[in-house]
Amino acid sequence: MTATPVGITPAMLAPVRTSDARRFGRVEPDGTVYLLRGTEEIRVGQWVAGTPEQGLTFYARRYDDLVVEIDLLARRLREGRGSTEDAQALITKAKSALETPDFVGDCEALARRCDELSASIETRRLAAQAEKAARKAEAAARRTAIVVEAESLADVTNWKVAGDRLRDLLEEWKTAPHGDKGPEQALWKRFSAARSNFERRRKQHFSQVDAERKEATSAKESIIAEAEKLATSTDWVNGAKAFRTLIDRWKVAPRAQRSADDRLWARFKAAQDAFFDAKNAAATEAEEALRPNVEAKAALAAEAEALLPITDAKAAKAALRSIQTRWDAIGDVPRAERERVEGRLRKVEEALRALEADRWKKDNPEARARAEATVAAFQISVDKISKDLDSARAKANAAGVNKAEKALASAQPLLDAAKRALEEFGG
Repeated sequence: MTATPVGITPAMLAPVRTSDARRFGRVEPDGTVYLLRGTEEIRVGQWVAGTPEQGLTFYARRYDDLVVEIDLLARRLREGRGSTEDAQALITKAKSALETPDFVGDCEALARRCDELSASIETRRLAAQAEKAARKAEAAARRTAIVVEAESLADVTNWKVAGDRLRDLLEEWKTAPHGDKGPEQALWKRFSAARSNFERRRKQHFSQVDAERKEATSAKESIIAEAEKLATSTDWVNGAKAFRTLIDRWKVAPRAQRSADDRLWARFKAAQDAFFDAKNAAATEAEEALRPNVEAKAALAAEAEALLPITDAKAAKAALRSIQTRWDAIGDVPRAERERVEGRLRKVEEALRALEADRWKKDNPEARARAEATVAAFQISVDKISKDLDSARAKANAAGVNKAEKALASAQPLLDAAKRALEEFGG
């Protein structure tokens, strides 16, 4: 069922019923046709083609034709079809016909119907205007929201997310409802400006990034060129130092594009690996060449160990000097064997040094004199405290006894320690 448009009542849509033509008109014997409207008689035409009854029917049909048009208008209004302009034009036509009638019929009923429909059409027109204004307002609000969001993205530096969102907003703009042309054009200028500003900044950013990446690529290619020259060097010490320097330079160099950076690093790593692989191979070969020295030095270490325990420092020192001379003449041993072999000789050397240090300490007159002076000083202090203790006891001076006993308890251990130190010098 079709809803009745705003302002149209069912009564207004009911057809106009034509009354008996005789109630609203008459025909003179000479064929003059009159319309009866209230107390008026209005001449509407001349009939000469038949009987007066036929003439009245003819002019009544004209009224019926006009009523049919009004009924069709009412139906279209009921069904929501047709424009208010076309409907109002028909009402105007009907009212004009009422002002200069050329028909016979109920003019009052037709006039009321026209007035009612005219009012209804106006109501519908105003409602349509309000609806149109609401749609325009909604369209303006939607497009304004799009513009405001676009402007908020104009200064964003998250290029991927912001760029994708701006593209989505453009699609939303294309499908958004239209409003008034002038304001919409102003909004489009703002939207376009926001997008242009973002694109300009994005292009500047990536242009700068490209420049930095080219600079990074150039810097790293320079490092790689140096590395590839070093890759075949056999100057292991200086070459290793140079590669450490190149690594430090690589770390502080700016990054290129990821794929390019990975490719550049692979080239640098290949050169570095070539050098250090060769260095390690050379070191391994050199280490293997030293392996015969292990047995020779092990024999010397056993010869040195035979001197333990050392009792004659002078003889042991002479024997060790001979062993060390032959040891140095043999040369190095592999790194893995170095600590084990050299540690055996080192233990004998340490034993000799300890023996010499002990004897030097005992034979040092200055050290002995210092030890004797220390014992004498502590002995004097202990003797004095002992004398003070005896005097306090004789006088029954409890406080003096207590003080002297505490002092003696502190001084006596120091005297005993000094005496033990003196004993190390043999006296």
